[in-house]
This record gives sequence, C-alpha cells and structure tokens, in this order.
Amino acid sequence: MDTRGSKFLAADALEDIGSNPTGNPTLADVLEERFGRRDVMRGLLAGALAGPALLSVRPAEAAEKGMAAAEGKPAFTFTEIAHGVDATHHVAPGYDARVLIRWGDPILPGAPAFDPMKQTAATQAQQFGYNNDFVGFAPLPRGSKSADRGLLCVNHEYTDEEVMFPGLGGEQGKANFAKMTRELVDIEMAAHGGSVVEIRKVKGVWTYDAKSPFNRRITAETEIAVSGPAAGHALLKTAGDPTGRRVRGMLNNCSGGVTPWGTWLSCEENVNSYFWGKLADDHPQAKAFKRYGIPANVFNWGQHHDRFDVNKEPNEANRFGWVVEIDPYDPNATPKKRTALGRFKHEACTLAVGKDGTVVAYTGDDERFDYVYKFVAKKKFNAKNRAANMDLLDEGTLYVAKFGANGTVDWLPLVHGHGPLTAENGFPDQATVLVHARLAGDALGATKMDRPEDIEVNQKTGRVYVVLTNNDKRKPEQIDAVNPRAANEWGQIVEILPIDGDHAAMKSEWRMLVRGGSPAVGGQFHAETTDNGWFACPDNLAADNHGRLWVATDQGTAWAKASGTADGIWAIETDGPRRGLSKMFFRVPVGAEMCGPCFTPDDRTLFVAVQHPATDGVDLWEGFKGKVSTFEDPATRWPDFKDGTPPRPSVVAITKTGGGVIGS
Repeated sequence: MDTRGSKFLAADALEDIGSNPTGNPTLADVLEERFGRRDVMRGLLAGALAGPALLSVRPAEAAEKGMAAAEGKPAFTFTEIAHGVDATHHVAPGYDARVLIRWGDPILPGAPAFDPMKQTAATQAQQFGYNNDFVGFAPLPRGSKSADRGLLCVNHEYTDEEVMFPGLGGEQGKANFAKMTRELVDIEMAAHGGSVVEIRKVKGVWTYDAKSPFNRRITAETEIAVSGPAAGHALLKTAGDPTGRRVRGMLNNCSGGVTPWGTWLSCEENVNSYFWGKLADDHPQAKAFKRYGIPANVFNWGQHHDRFDVNKEPNEANRFGWVVEIDPYDPNATPKKRTALGRFKHEACTLAVGKDGTVVAYTGDDERFDYVYKFVAKKKFNAKNRAANMDLLDEGTLYVAKFGANGTVDWLPLVHGHGPLTAENGFPDQATVLVHARLAGDALGATKMDRPEDIEVNQKTGRVYVVLTNNDKRKPEQIDAVNPRAANEWGQIVEILPIDGDHAAMKSEWRMLVRGGSPAVGGQFHAETTDNGWFACPDNLAADNHGRLWVATDQGTAWAKASGTADGIWAIETDGPRRGLSKMFFRVPVGAEMCGPCFTPDDRTLFVAVQHPATDGVDLWEGFKGKVSTFEDPATRWPDFKDGTPPRPSVVAITKTGGGVIGS
C-alpha cells in the first residue's frame, strides 16, 4: 500500500519518523561502488542492468528453455490497452473482467444485504470487508489441482471513511476526527482483517457461495494466537492479555502468500497508523517506537479503545506488525502470528521449498530505506503429512539482506548473540531481536532499500523478484544506476538468483529487471516497449504457472506525476531477447490502487483486487478537477454506478473470452 495515498497523506511526515536513521549503505552506494559514479551519473549502464547476461545462468533458469521467450517468440500475445484514467476499469481486448465480490456483500449465514445507510459493526463482521488487497486461491477439495472451485483468501487492509460513511464531508484526519464516533470506529474495525469465501466457476462465470461452511471473516477483534520465540515475552504482555499469547485482531493486512501445505499468510503492514497519543521521550520503548513510527495517529481508534492509546497500553503496538498464518480449510482454526518471521511493515511473505524440503520465506519491510529479509525454517516440509507442517514457521532463522557491489547478496542472521545483537546493545534475548527486527537490521548493517513491497518467488524458474516501489526522499547526491534521478517516484524491480538454486544459502546473486517510469525520466524497459507498456511504482507481483511475470502498480496520489495513467496490471517478459518487455493488460478506475494478482492453477483466470476507488488523486482528474471525493459525491461510483451507492472495493475475475490461458 502507498502511504502517500488517501488519508495517509497526513501521515507522510510521520512515516519519516519511522524511516531508517542509520548510516548503513544504500543500494545507491552499492551501485556506485560496483559500476563507478561517472557511469552511474551518465546513465551508461542501461543495457548492462536490463540485459540478461549480467550474471551467469543458473540451473533454475534452464527450466524456462521450453518457454516461448527462450525461443525468441513473445511470451504474451494479447493486445495491450492504452494508458488513461476514467470512472471504470478496462481489460485487454478478448478478455472479460467481471466483479466477483464487493465490499459489503454478505458471506456468512444470516448476513443482511449491503445497505450503506444502515451500516453496523455486527453486520460488517458478516460481510465482505473493505479495501481488498492480497488474493489467494486454495483449491477445493483440499489437495486437488482444481481450477474451477476453491476458497478465495482476501486481506482487508484499511478503511477510507470519507467515501465509506455518509455525512462526513471529507477526510476526518484533517478535521481532528470531529465527526467520527465510537460506532463508526467499530464498523471500521469490523471491515479490517480478512475474508475466506468459497467460489466456483459455472458455465465460464465465477460466482461466490454465500452459504458455504468454509466462509469466514477475521476482523480487528478476532482472537489470534501468538506463536514462536516472542510468544509470552514481556514486550507482548498487556492488561488485556497478561500471558502475551493472545491478540485481538490483525491490522493493515496488505499482501501475503500461500504455503505449500495450503495455509494463507496474511501480512500486517502499516500498523503504526492505528496507535494514538504520544509516548514520552524517556519511556523505555521510545527508541523502538520512533524507529517504527509509532504512534502515527492516522486513525482515531485510541479515542474510543484504550488498547490503541500508547500512553495507556504501550505494549499493544508490539502485538502488530507480524505475519499471520490462517488455515482457510478450517473456519474454526485459530490464526497464529508467527513471531519467528520478525516484526516490521510486512508487505508480503512468499515461500520456496528446496530439493531437500527446506522451506524459505521471503518478506520485505515496506518503508523508505528499510530492508529485505528471508526466513529459513529449521524443520523440513513433509509433502505427505500436512499436520507436520502446520507450525513449521515457528522455528528457524531470520536473515536480513546486504547487497554487495560485486552482485552478491549476503544474508545476515538476526540471532541473539550474533555480532552486535547482545544485551549490551539493547537485545537481551531472541524475542527482543524479533520484536525490534528493524533495530537488529540496523545494527547488522543491512542495505537500505527503496520501499521493499512484494517479493515473489517464481516457482517455475526459482528466481525471486523484489519490488521497490519508490523513494521520494532520495536526494540529488544519491542519484545512481537503480534510480538515476532525485525524488524517485517511479520504482524498480530487482531479481535475486539463488546460487545453484539453493534459497537457504547464505549468499545469492542479484541484478536489475526494469526501472519504472517513462524513458524520458530514466525508466528502462526493453526497447520494443510501447508508450503504453512502461509503468511506474510497481507494488505487487504474480508469477503464473508458466513462469511469466505480472506486475500491479500503486502510484497513490502521485499518479498524474508518475505516469499520467491509472494503476493497473502489466505483463513483463523476464527471459530471452525480450527480457524487460512490458505490456499493459488491465486498468483500474480513477482513484483506485491495483492489488492482489492471483492465478488459478490452470492460468485460465486471473483474480485482481481493486482497492479504494474514488480516493487517491481524484482532484487531478479532469472529470473531477479540484474536488474532494465523499460518500455523497465520489469521483466514481464503481462498480455499481447507482445513485446513493458509494464506491465499493471489489475483487475482479478476468477470463479469456471463450476460454483459454491468460496472456497467451
């Protein structure tokens, strides 16, 4: 999620409080050392960075030799759509894009139909939540490869009250939440979290089953267990939970992942936004809170719920910012916050399984100048015994990345007693290392990155793609080969190659795939990329089952400056003579963000999440110039387009007209 967008504009300065104050080398420093400042400044490295020959070919790459790209043929044959912005969505010719499920649609037994004028917390807890982000598909029956029936696992990241509730007249943060009530806050809390919904394809059209026994809502009040090394630690104990092992709810769940054993990983991102008040400078946790940007006062929940007031319950903040594992096949199973994976602004968590069964989870910290991590599990994956894998993410080692000038990545262990991670330096035990993972990464000298968002493991090739969305705090003296411009609004995608296919190894290799933005501002794509094919601010990724890469963007309120087009989905080639060739496939309505691309096992359906339509930068659109979007007068009423109905975040199912593989 782009923290510049919607209500988060007001918290932009507060985000800097949580940014990295260390002198650790940035990727800019690494690139300058690797290639030399003169070449970096002159932009002479375009071919080297985008080309396929920067690093040696690894065995995993050979898996693509049968693909069309390796034969010199285009991997994608669809006709791309044009850049633009308007009130509705658009998809490539020959494809159908149908709304599958919307905010407020009933998904639990007895849930009422959506009535935007009669919202309550109780009804919202039975309906599909707000701002759908990550989308995962779990086939039904479990263990099958079904592509026509399954469970949709969806994160609900946050709420935009100005277009969600009648009578507010604009963003409440700007008015000190004058019109926000306890009742409205409770509805917001019920709209957060996640949904599990059974879906099926009938005569080529996807629909959801509102009466399925698998359906489930997780909210900001759902009981969630704390597991792993930090469970029960003093930093997680509160008046409401003196055990430090039970948390109410999950917050700001952005992207995520699906495990090989069929569970859903839901990642808590900008959790600092929910905490209210001001922690005293001499408080024992003042340093850590400043590093995490807590409190940000973006929501006013702390006015009505003491647990979100840092002066009344400071440890509550330590109970958020984790990866949550959920079993979609068991609606009664308690979700678990996996503390072994560390606490920070998780955008996503995706897994790779080695030949010996070693499980590796990649995750990033979505903040300017923060880090890329991976977790290596202690126990092996057991393909024949699902139960043996259910707590696999509780034991293992978390590592943080240091990118080298020689094209390597060193993975540094966040282990108590290792190097500076000692009691003398503020890390008395392993739980503290994990609760304060950012501080541990600082101490180890990890590389400061440009907002690491989604990290996707391409299961076909073994490569790992890291999305660096942007960094508008980059100064002129930091111009480099990755971002050869100050105030970077465009982003880039880095490719990590595990040496000899070993994701658990302590070294990897890295290279650049593309740099975002127009070629006029230093964007770098394949030379055949059209004026509609380049994109800015990559955010989420999906690798289809053919190994091809799909990119979702999030430009926030800066879309008019970054690209001039609404966000959307682009298909990008990663191999062969067309490496770096990008084509626009789908476009969202004005003010929306593109999230959650997810394929069915047969690649014949692409699910995408359209988040917060009618909010981000709508005043810059000619159709709504200079106006503020509200419930009564939104920039678009997508997808219903009915008077009196507000814009509704929705999941869209994209299929090929008449059937067939998406993109081919």
